[in-house]
Amino acid sequence: MIEKRALGRGLSALIPERPADQPSNESVLNIPIVQIVTNKYQPRFNFDQEKLNDLVNSIKEKGVVQPILVRKSASGYELIAGERRLRAVTSLGMEKIPAIVKDVADVDMLEISLIENIQREELNPIEEAHSFQRFITEFHFTQEKISQVLGKDRSTIANTIRLLGLSKKIQDLISKGDITTGHAKAILSLPTETDQLRVATLIVKKGLSVRETESLVAQRQAGAPKRKSSGPDQNITDIENHLQQFLGTRVKITHGKKRGKIQIEYYSHDDLNRILDILSPKKS
Repeated sequence: MIEKRALGRGLSALIPERPADQPSNESVLNIPIVQIVTNKYQPRFNFDQEKLNDLVNSIKEKGVVQPILVRKSASGYELIAGERRLRAVTSLGMEKIPAIVKDVADVDMLEISLIENIQREELNPIEEAHSFQRFITEFHFTQEKISQVLGKDRSTIANTIRLLGLSKKIQDLISKGDITTGHAKAILSLPTETDQLRVATLIVKKGLSVRETESLVAQRQAGAPKRKSSGPDQNITDIENHLQQFLGTRVKITHGKKRGKIQIEYYSHDDLNRILDILSPKKS
């Protein structure tokens, strides 16, 4: 039997709420900072320096109000939650930090870190996408299970993971907030990385809205001038473009002398069913 875990509740999964008149049996330890390593499942890549400076000033004035959470490791302790507090205390030259020690599994480490950042709206879409993908690759979660754990719609999970199919340059634009997920969703329907990057550059340069971007992408897909076929390669490209427009997803054709293969991408079970419905329409 699979053991049920308390999922989707952030730090409350570790520190249950208790009545005010009930004493806490949690002990807070002052742990040397040198014994703490950062959370390997931290989903955040970038830390806002201005917010970190505000926290440093707050700790300088009032101290660390909320203890960090750690778990024991072979070399000391591993951080579960509270990296900004740990960074702030370190920058102040303090030697110890108040912490609560908990026994937490790897999957809970990722879950708690992700939920806490999402609740504070501190993750950009690319950081979220990488975290969702880690659930899938490292812990064999389905998109459905991720949606249940995080309380997010499954289509949101699927669309966020799709962002990882974009080039690193476009992902960086999303991370910095230069283009939104709405822009990215429109860009994803373009057949080639070159086309996608070209449109992304125009979005930033001209400040295009999502609706303007969708119109631009539609024009490029429907109104691109047809070049005369210069050989088999151009024929294959034309077929790929036709299939991508027909199926609404990326299609790759690998063509050999006598045989080849067609790769059709899908991003969720619902997306797969949508494509199957197109390929095998129900008879009326």
